[in-house]
Amino acid sequence: MMFDSYKDIESFKEASGYTIDGVWYPRVTKIISIKSKPALLYFYAEAPNYRAGHAITQKSAEEGTLVHNIIEGLLLNKNPIIEESVRPSIEAFQKFWREKNIQVTPELIEKRVVSFDHRYAGTVDAIALIDGKLGVLDIKTSQSIYRDYNLQTAAYMDALKNSFQNLQTRWILRIDQVQTCSLCGAIKRSKGGREKVRIGKNNRNFSQVRQCEHAWGEILGEIELKEFPYWQTDFEAFLGAKKLWEWENEDWLKKVGYL
Repeated sequence: MMFDSYKDIESFKEASGYTIDGVWYPRVTKIISIKSKPALLYFYAEAPNYRAGHAITQKSAEEGTLVHNIIEGLLLNKNPIIEESVRPSIEAFQKFWREKNIQVTPELIEKRVVSFDHRYAGTVDAIALIDGKLGVLDIKTSQSIYRDYNLQTAAYMDALKNSFQNLQTRWILRIDQVQTCSLCGAIKRSKGGREKVRIGKNNRNFSQVRQCEHAWGEILGEIELKEFPYWQTDFEAFLGAKKLWEWENEDWLKKVGYL
């Protein structure tokens, strides 16, 4: 939903990719941004105006970055400061990580990966050992696990397959925090300065939720781990998105010498 504009070649290169050993590569997340995101379009349609919607998405992104940075610090044993605004998410993550006994090594956290065959680069949150399987672990702070994430993780899998021949699978670990109404079971999520109320998993009575005066409980962390072992078809879709992104940015890519 964002409209990119660049002042010059350097601003395009910085916003759209990484320079690695003197060679510039487009970033995985930038490539898949070419794909339409219906949930994001629906969000902007609900917003008072584009400026208000953009402010919410920017603040949400900052909150997500904060969670990522704290988790990275924890995994690297840096004892990061845990901001109170995201403490429920972080504590839920710590509890889940211990109970699941997830194993990672420092050099495989925030690991930069490059595909020399297909010419793109990205940063993997972690390569982890979960339930005896080695795989790509991508951490999200969204309200749901969206199919778009499969394009991103598939790109990482293909870039890593030669370096990690025992790489078996990929996971999305979703981290969030919500409040539950003790009267109707509705769930409230506060993100980006915006509150959103939805029905609970065990409640399909929309009218009850709308009419309820709501007695919200404490903010609690919410964790969801989902495995996506079959990635090759998703990777083909990623390459299709890459081709479209290159078409859309042909002039800039010629200027930087990529095309």
